[in-house]
Amino acid sequence: MNDIYSILLMRLSKTITSHNRIIPWATPVPVFGDSVRSKVATLGLNPSNREFVDTKGNELQGEYRRFHTLNSLMLDDWSKVNKSHLNLIEKSCEEYFYNNPYDNWFAALNKLISGTGCSYYNSLFGKACHLDLVPYATSVKWSSLTSTQKKNLLELSSDALVELLNNSSIKLLILNGSTVVKSFQDIFNIELNIKKEDEWTLPRDKGKGVTGFSFYGKIDHLSNINLNREIVVIGFNHNIQSSFGVTNNIKLSIQNWITGISNGIEL
Repeated sequence: MNDIYSILLMRLSKTITSHNRIIPWATPVPVFGDSVRSKVATLGLNPSNREFVDTKGNELQGEYRRFHTLNSLMLDDWSKVNKSHLNLIEKSCEEYFYNNPYDNWFAALNKLISGTGCSYYNSLFGKACHLDLVPYATSVKWSSLTSTQKKNLLELSSDALVELLNNSSIKLLILNGSTVVKSFQDIFNIELNIKKEDEWTLPRDKGKGVTGFSFYGKIDHLSNINLNREIVVIGFNHNIQSSFGVTNNIKLSIQNWITGISNGIEL
């Protein structure tokens, strides 16, 4: 795994970070948790800046720190990273859910996957982890990036995601939200089966509400690279944390749908 971290760090430069709003002093986060032993993974866009800063934009310190930075590693440039630094960076990712996880984001997703028998948090259950299409935290939300910046970021790190999946035990990959689904399909040139889900319609005071859709597919390769196994890929168009009007009943319906699919997979 050190190789993945090393490659992602090598790609950081003042030009790349400034043009694409990457937080230049923050480590890349290819995985939240232990991907090697996880059977289930959720997939998002990129790490939140709140993984590195507080509400005032100050770097998290001490017991509040989640990941390493140039400051915590006592470095002034990523080019000076050595094997010891890489081990510390990798350990902070692998042990993320046992330290100070950003529960405001992950608790809702952990509930959705609870029926699979896997969990981010509880080592007594099967392991689950979280992946992002882009492992770099940005200073602004994904929606505030330009289309060119989004394209650059996705192209910058898609090969790392493929390598990480290949080195993992993941059999079920769950895509959280329509932007993740579309970006995943576009960057890897695949098409998932889409189905309307009436139970997932988001209620609105006026009109028919926002229709819910599920996505399903199986992959054994990405970007012309053969994976060492088949992975079931599923998703839903509502972003569980940020879509307005995702009721508890809708979350329960999505949870039951995920559980049903996982029952057909030998996790």
